[in-house]
Amino acid sequence: MNRLYPVGIQNFEDLRSRGYIYVDKTLLLYNLVQTGKYYFLSRPRRFGKSLMISTLEAYFLGKRELFKGLAMESLEKDWTVHPVLHMDLNTEKYDTEASLENKLELTLKQWEAEYGHNPDEYSVATRFEGVIRRAAKKMGQKVVILIDEYDKPMLQAITNPKLQTKFRNTLKAFYGALKSCDGSIHFAMLTGVTKFSKVSVFSDLNNLMDISMDNRYAELCGISDAELHQYFDEDIHSLADTLGVDYAKACELLKENYDGYHFCYKSVGMYNPFSLLNTFAKKQIGSYWFETGTPTYLVELMKLHHYPVEEIEHIVTSGPVLDSIDAASTDPVPVIYQSGYLTIKDYNAEFENYTLGFPNREVEQGFLRFLLPHYASVSISKSPYEIQCFVGEVRKGDVDGFLSRLQTFFDDTPYELARDREVHYQNILYIVFKLMGFHTEVEYRTSRGRVDLVLKTSNYIYVMEFKLNGTAEEAMQQIEEKGYASAFASDSRKVIKVGVNFSDETRSIERWIVA
Repeated sequence: MNRLYPVGIQNFEDLRSRGYIYVDKTLLLYNLVQTGKYYFLSRPRRFGKSLMISTLEAYFLGKRELFKGLAMESLEKDWTVHPVLHMDLNTEKYDTEASLENKLELTLKQWEAEYGHNPDEYSVATRFEGVIRRAAKKMGQKVVILIDEYDKPMLQAITNPKLQTKFRNTLKAFYGALKSCDGSIHFAMLTGVTKFSKVSVFSDLNNLMDISMDNRYAELCGISDAELHQYFDEDIHSLADTLGVDYAKACELLKENYDGYHFCYKSVGMYNPFSLLNTFAKKQIGSYWFETGTPTYLVELMKLHHYPVEEIEHIVTSGPVLDSIDAASTDPVPVIYQSGYLTIKDYNAEFENYTLGFPNREVEQGFLRFLLPHYASVSISKSPYEIQCFVGEVRKGDVDGFLSRLQTFFDDTPYELARDREVHYQNILYIVFKLMGFHTEVEYRTSRGRVDLVLKTSNYIYVMEFKLNGTAEEAMQQIEEKGYASAFASDSRKVIKVGVNFSDETRSIERWIVA
């Protein structure tokens, strides 16, 4: 009961002075500072980026007492105090051009109050340059610049090209001040969820070292398996006791739900720190990371470009695609990956291609649950209950009840989806059956215009064929002619064959046959 878990605490000084658990990352931070000057790091939200920035701030302000017992205490000998310019762009909603200007204006005024103001500096970029130079001169030491969530304005405007262009131009000039003031800067670190293409925001910052996919710093944010057992072994035992399972099973549950983030090829798998800390604090497995932020912009991007949802599990792409986001791109994959909903599963060295997939159960189930009400005719509040009913009906062998419920999901399909209705149908089916797959065994195979499905419960095996603008009879005939059910002839469970037809005219399930 005396263990203090820093859930949501992003201030290093507050964390250390109040005795919260701290997973020591200061060896990596020391190496970072000693081997380079300008850095960029992208990581998913709530992965420790802000705490890392706050730790660097305390270090450069010479707060040695906060590092007692950490690796940095013995590594650093000088503890030189530097002027630190720290800006966090996460504290504003960027829905108008003025919102970004106001945020930059407020930050600059605070810095100018401390380091002076030159009335001849008329733009945010020139004022930033002036502050850097005056701070270095006043303090007699070069400046440290720490910018957290640099991409928040760009990300919030990702479906508004006009506003995003304005944000990009403003930030491009603003961040360009770092290169102009190189002689006055000791160290600079920018963090964010995503990395927008160097031809846009970072075009003037070609001196930045991007460590987002650098194996040397793969463990900079998040918690490794070794750290989990070093810092939280007693918490795992306590969790096991509360859940009524043994230690090994508790470790398995933590790994299944929160591990699996790989930020580069062959990197150590990282656990989501926010979910781990919540789990230990509450002694309960839950979808803590996913529930703290809904990725609405991802859904908007996927729907805008009519992205086939089932392809999300079969993505093979190159490093340059993952490494940056082009504001004009129609491909949502880089945004989904950099936001933490996909991770690196494998790498083909010959073709230099990455295979992506969901990192763990929390992300996969949470992402699909969130998608469902955005595609199907079901409310967000009722979505989990509908899936529960689906599974119950399938387990009981209630085919008509199950398909009637599925039919309601296709009601009121928006007319604007008419030209891509086939993709829309497949998206709904994929999401529903994947969610059911967390409770039943699902074999799901798709091809253009056709869906084959096998559902397995303890008592039943469902063999299903779906047609678009055909007939239920044709679907059933295909099951019979291709012998889909014969593969289960020796199985003791009851085999149920189902043929279903979708109609463009009704924009829903038109009819089904059960045998």
